[in-house]
Parts: sequence; structure tokens; C-alpha cells
Amino acid sequence: MLANLKSLGYAQMTPIQASSLPAALDGRDLIAQAKTGSGKTAAFGIGVIERINPRWFAIQGLVLCPTRELAEQVARELRRLARHIDNIKVLTLCGGTPMGPQIGSLEHGAHIIVGTPGRLRDHLGRGSIDLSTVAHLVLDEADRMVDMGFFDDIAGIISACPRKRQTLLFSATYPDNIRKLASPFLRQPLEVKVESLHDTGKILQQFYKVTAETRNDTVARALLHFRPTSTLAFCNTRVHCRELADALRAQGIEALALYGELEQRERDEILLRFASKSVSVLVATDLAARGLDIRELDMVINVDVARDTEVHIHRIGRTGRGDEQGLALTLCAPADQRWVELIAAYQQAPIAWHDVASLQQQGAGRLIAPMVTICIAAGRKEKIRPGDILGALTGDGGLDGQDIGKIQIAEFVSYVAIRRAVAERSFTRLANCKIKGKVCKMRIVGD
Repeated sequence: MLANLKSLGYAQMTPIQASSLPAALDGRDLIAQAKTGSGKTAAFGIGVIERINPRWFAIQGLVLCPTRELAEQVARELRRLARHIDNIKVLTLCGGTPMGPQIGSLEHGAHIIVGTPGRLRDHLGRGSIDLSTVAHLVLDEADRMVDMGFFDDIAGIISACPRKRQTLLFSATYPDNIRKLASPFLRQPLEVKVESLHDTGKILQQFYKVTAETRNDTVARALLHFRPTSTLAFCNTRVHCRELADALRAQGIEALALYGELEQRERDEILLRFASKSVSVLVATDLAARGLDIRELDMVINVDVARDTEVHIHRIGRTGRGDEQGLALTLCAPADQRWVELIAAYQQAPIAWHDVASLQQQGAGRLIAPMVTICIAAGRKEKIRPGDILGALTGDGGLDGQDIGKIQIAEFVSYVAIRRAVAERSFTRLANCKIKGKVCKMRIVGD
């Protein structure tokens, strides 16, 4: 293994490898926070491969990934890591490809399976896969799998594995929904967190002096200057939320308002569209945004200054997560000055004031989200699973897996985020693709 790693150019461990590989080799359960590109595949891959018995031709390792592209990438890397061992077979099982050849490959056996949750549940349902010999289970990008609606599929797959096994969970974030997934399935796991997810040192703060009359216009100027993909704008009242969202839309900036008095269905759809990057700006009160876990948030704008210093820190901590540089703007009218002074004292850092005149429009005069959300008239009642939708869109629909974002299954409908340019060009073809053998009505949410 060491000679093979040297030949592959592995000279020094990354932080996530140094923190998690010893536990993986010892057979311990693990929860590790790590993003794509951090070296996590080698961290769990070396641990699993070292504990595989190549002379026992049974499924000993199982790796779950959110997308076919990631699964294929992980499988390629595992094959490279195992190339010094004779006869190790790594098999990929993903949606969007025919079942027949996969069933044939399973009949010939494999040591390690890498696959997507939907397709693995399909194989379990057909009885074409036996997971009773799995000794090492890896959940790769667990947060994204849950975001895409695979929670039930994952739970079903885990229940088909032996209770006595090693489980390694890798996730970029560790919100409550991942804790809920992890707690029943892991045994005294070691938790590894290489980096802080709310490191304010990674957040560039800029303060702008405005008046009550120019506040909303300054928000639009900032958005058209920085042109972020995803922005959370905080207002102190629901009335201001609605006013600002209306003003932004009038200037060609996609924005929705989120506040406590909305009906649950409307609130859920707004959150879904924002999380799916189908709307550029979410204007919200602190109460409405509580518990909101949005990854890859480019910018936070404090349209109204928070009246509590800890609330300010919580607001800006929603950007700048992981290795990304975050940007947080705060707009300060004369009446807000004392609250800004309290923030400066709390942070023990001077305020960085910037001139509103420096906010000049860049590019086109509109700000449009990169994705659209499509609503499909079929849900859990029709036994639709995320893998069914993913398989249909990458099969009959002709889409690439990279064009598909978050998938969410509700009782009677399902939602899927699709790259805007592809959705608008291919909607007619998508609307005619079959999901579980049936054409389901589709509409673009918000149109």
C-alpha cells in the first residue's frame, strides 16, 4: 500500500486524512466534516481497502454517494488505491444506466460497491444485491444526499447491512438533519472537524452609511455590483421584507420575502427555491431564517442593523463557511450608529466603512438565479424516490447529472432543481420523460 501511494504521488497527508485515517484503520465509527477536494476519498478508501479480504468474494465495503458523477469518481480512486492488490473488484451502481448489466455484474460478485441511494434501493427491492456481508459502510457527502431527499433510501439501505459493521460518515456540514440520520446508525463515533464552519476571519465585513430613503436602493446597487449567486438579506420587520423584495424585483433582481405570517406551503416553496439556487435573494426576518441551513451562501446583507450583537454575529456567520471567503454588508442609517458601535466593541475590531458610490453596476442590469425548480405531479403516494427522478432525467430526459441539483419528495408532488439554461431549452423533452414508466405533469415553479 505504501509503495502504491508513493507511486500515486501521495507524499503527505491532508488535515482530514491525518485526523480520520487512524480511526478508519482501527475500525472505529467516524463522523468527519470535509468538503470535496480535501482528500476524503483516500481517507476512507485506504481504511476500507486495508480491511478487505480479497480472497473472500463478497460485498465487504459499501460507499453511498449523492450523484452518479461522484460515485464514478470515487470508484476510480478506489481502484487506483487498490491496484497493488490482486483481484479486488470495485463495482459502481448508479441510476441513469440500464439495470440488466448491473444485475449481471452483481451475479459475478464484487468486494466494494459504490453507488447512489436510489439505485441501491432498486436492487434491494429486486433482490439482486445482498448487503448482509458489508463490514464497512461509507456515507460520502451525507448532507448533500439528505438535501436531495435520499434520507429514507439511506435508512433502508443501512437496515439491510449487518448491525455489526464500521460506519464512516463524511459531510461538509453537520446540521440537525445529519445528526438525526447518524445517531441510530453509528456506535460511539469519533467526531473529526478540521475547520471551523463559522470562522469570522474568513468573512469580509463592509459597512455603508445610508439614509432611510436610500437603504433599499443601496441593496440593489450592492447586488448588481458584487453579483452573488445566493444572498440572504436581513430586515427587522416583515413589512420591510415585502417592500424590499418588491423593490428588487422591479429592478430585475430575483428576490422572495420570508416572514412568519406566510402559510406553511408558501414558506416551504420559498425555502426550497432559495436552497435550490432558483432564486437569487432571500429577504427575511431573523425569526423566519432561524434553523435555515443553506450551503454556499455568497453574501449576507444586514439591510437593517441587528439590535443584538450576537444576532449580528449569527447573521454574518451564515457566509464564509468551509474554505470559502464570505462577504457581509451592513447598511447603517444615522439612527443605527449606536448599534454599530456595540458591534465594534463586541468584535473587538474597528468598523470598515465604505462609500456607497463605490458600488457600481457590473455586467447586465438584471440578477437571475442559475437554477430553476421544477414541480413534478407525483410524490411519495406514488412511491416516487429521488433515484427514480434522477434516473428519468438523466435517461429519457437526456440531462447530465451535473445539471441536476436538489431533489425533494413531498406527499403528492416532487421538486427538482435544474440548471436554468438546460431547463428552458429542454423542458418539452423533460415534460415527456417517464418516471417509473409513467409520464408525470411538470411545471416550472414561479412561472
